[in-house]
Amino acid sequence: MHGYEMIQELEARTGGRWRPSAGSIYPTLQLLEDEGMVRGEEADGKRVFALTEFGGEAAERLAERRLPWDHEEDSPHHQLRSEAIRVRTALQQIAQTGDDEHVKKALGLLVETRKSLYSILAEE
Repeated sequence: MHGYEMIQELEARTGGRWRPSAGSIYPTLQLLEDEGMVRGEEADGKRVFALTEFGGEAAERLAERRLPWDHEEDSPHHQLRSEAIRVRTALQQIAQTGDDEHVKKALGLLVETRKSLYSILAEE
């Protein structure tokens, strides 16, 4: 596939929830090519990509994992994503309308939150 086809495929597979931009697809494809995971070549005036043997093996290992877009609407993963979006909206409001004191409080809360989140991953 070429990059635009991949964008369309990802959008279709995620039910329209994710449509990556060309600005994210093409640098990722370049990185994967540099890592030996995909091979790019010209075909009919377009650069198309295919998995290498190494990339195919990596894809098989990843195929066993649950895909992020396969989560149910009420799953903890979906709820976490939704709440993160609401937090981002609140931060944007503070950044746009808050005074210096509001921004300092928000920054302190974010620092503590980040540390607390990483401590969750450190647990057994």
